[in-house]
Amino acid sequence: RESVNEVLHPELRVKSETINNTYNELTLKLKGNYSIQFRVFDNGAAYRFLTSFEEDINIVDEKARFNFTDNSGIFFPREEELFSHNERLYEYHSLDFLSKKDLASCPVLVTPSSYKIFITETGLLNYPGMWLTGGNGNSLNATFAKYPLESKVDTKRWKDDRSKRVSKEANFIAMVKGKRNFPWRIIGLAKKDGDLLTNQLTYQLAEPNRIADTAWIKPGKVAWDWWNANNLYGVDFESGINTKTYEHYIDFASKYGIEYIILDEGWYNLGNVLDIVPSVDVKHLINYGKTKNVGIILWVTWSSLYQKLDEALDVYKDWGVKGVKVDFMQRDDQWMVEIYEEVAKACGERQLLVDFHGSYKPSGLRRTYPNVLTREGVKGAENNKWANYITPTHNVTIPFIRMAAGPMDYAPGAMLNEHPEDFSISYTRPKSMGTRSHQVAMYVIYESPLQMLCDSPSNYQREKSSVEFISKIPVVWDETKVLEAKIGHYLILARRSGDAWYLGGMCNEKGWEGTLDLSFLESKDTFTMQLFKDGPNANKVAIDHEVLEQRINGKERIKIKMVSGGGFAAIFTSHQLE
Repeated sequence: RESVNEVLHPELRVKSETINNTYNELTLKLKGNYSIQFRVFDNGAAYRFLTSFEEDINIVDEKARFNFTDNSGIFFPREEELFSHNERLYEYHSLDFLSKKDLASCPVLVTPSSYKIFITETGLLNYPGMWLTGGNGNSLNATFAKYPLESKVDTKRWKDDRSKRVSKEANFIAMVKGKRNFPWRIIGLAKKDGDLLTNQLTYQLAEPNRIADTAWIKPGKVAWDWWNANNLYGVDFESGINTKTYEHYIDFASKYGIEYIILDEGWYNLGNVLDIVPSVDVKHLINYGKTKNVGIILWVTWSSLYQKLDEALDVYKDWGVKGVKVDFMQRDDQWMVEIYEEVAKACGERQLLVDFHGSYKPSGLRRTYPNVLTREGVKGAENNKWANYITPTHNVTIPFIRMAAGPMDYAPGAMLNEHPEDFSISYTRPKSMGTRSHQVAMYVIYESPLQMLCDSPSNYQREKSSVEFISKIPVVWDETKVLEAKIGHYLILARRSGDAWYLGGMCNEKGWEGTLDLSFLESKDTFTMQLFKDGPNANKVAIDHEVLEQRINGKERIKIKMVSGGGFAAIFTSHQLE
C-alpha cells in the first residue's frame, strides 16, 4: 500500500499549470509472475497489470468487465469495426439495450442516477487499444485487436496508401517484454456534469515525459487550408495548391499573430513524402514564413511517412519545418500503437511537433512525448463538408466525453454559419451549424494546444471582428473553472492565462439564459471585459453577433443570453487599482 500527494507540472498546460496528483495505491502480488495495481483518486479509480517473466511473452487476451448495479444510461460512440478513425456520434441508450455485437471506441460515459462514470485508458504503449462491447444486462466488456501479421491497402476506399487494413492476424493480441507495466484502465467519476471537464486522470496516470529538452515546444493556432479547399477571393492570382496561395495564408497568419500554417493534402505526390509537386516551393515558403514569424506544418499519410521515417524527418528538420500532421492510421493494434510512439520519439529528437489525425483517442502519449500537441479521434468540423450531423447538441456533448481523454483537433472557426433548419452541405464552401458566437466560443472551450482556424483567409478578412477576437485567445491554460454545465445542453467555462481570464459558453438548440457570478475574478482588480455574443437577430441569422467592451470587477454579475445553437466568449484584462 502507498499514499501519494504530489503536484505535477505539465510541460504542456492544457487545463492547468499544475495538477494535484493525490491517490491511494494498492498492489496485489499474485502467483504466476504478475500483479494488479490499483489507484484510487477523489475523481476516479484505475487498475493495471504488471508482469515479471524473464522471457518475452505473448498476451492471448485481456479480460475486463465493467458491471453496474442498475440499468444505467450510456453515451455510446458506436463503431462498425476496429478499423476506424474513431470519429463518432454519441448514441444514448440503456445498458441492457446493448449486446456483444455492439462495439464502441473509448471513452464511453455511463450515467447512473447520482453520478457519471467515464471509461477509458491511458499509458497505452506497446499494446493494443481497448474497445468496449455490450454485455449481458448491465455491463460492458473490453475487446482488443489481434496482433497484425500482414496488411494491405484497401483499394475499394482509396487509390493510394491512406487506407491500410490488416489482412492477416495472429491468435494473440500482443507480443511484449516479460517484465513490464500494462496500460491503465480508468473509471472516472463525476458527481456533477462539470466535473468531467476538469478530470485529468489520463494525464496523471500516463508515463512521464521522455523528452529531455521541451523548451522548444510552442503551442499555437494554425491557419488550415484543406477545410476551405484553398478558396480565396479578392486576390490577384488563381488560388489552389500553389506557392502564391500559401504565401497569402502566411501573410494572413502573420497579420493576426497566428503561429503556424498547414500545407495539407496536395503539397506532395501521394506515396512519396519527399516528392514535392511542382506548383509548391516548400523551401521558399518556409523561409518566407520565417520572415513573418509563421511556421510551416506538413500533412503526411502515416504509411508514406513511415516508409522513409528517418530520411524524411531529417529533410524536414533541415528545411526548417516546425511539425507534421500524420493522418489515416485508423487502427490501434499493437503494431500501430508502436508506430505512434516511434513517430513521436523521432519527431521529438528533431524538435518537430506532431498532430495525429485519423487517430484513436488520446491515451497518455501527450505526457510521455509533449511534442504530441493534439490529435483528432473526434467527429469534428470537417464533417460539415459532407454531412448534417455536426449539430449544436453534438458540439456540447463531446467536451464531456471525448475531451475527458485529452485534447481534440475539432478544427473550429467556420465563418459561414446557419441554424440547423437552414443548413446546407457544400464540400468546397463548407458551413457550420449554430451561431457565429458558438464557433468563437470553441476557442475557449475546446482544448487543443494546436488549434485550427478552419476557414478561408478571405472569409476571415471579411469578418474581421471574429478573427481579431479569436486571435487574442490562448491555446493553453493556467487554470480552468466550470461555471455551468449539462451534458448535451450547455457549458460555460472560465479559463485563466497569466493575469487574463477568458470565458466561453455554448448551448444546444434550446438556447440558454442566465446570470453569471464573476467571483473567479479578483475583486481588488478592475477588468476590461470584451464580450463577443449572439446579436439581436442571431436567432434568425446565425452569423449575427455583437462585440462589446466595458469595465467590470469580480463583485459584479453579468446577464447572458445564448440563442438556439448559440454561444459567447469574453476576455477579461486586469487593471490594478491605485
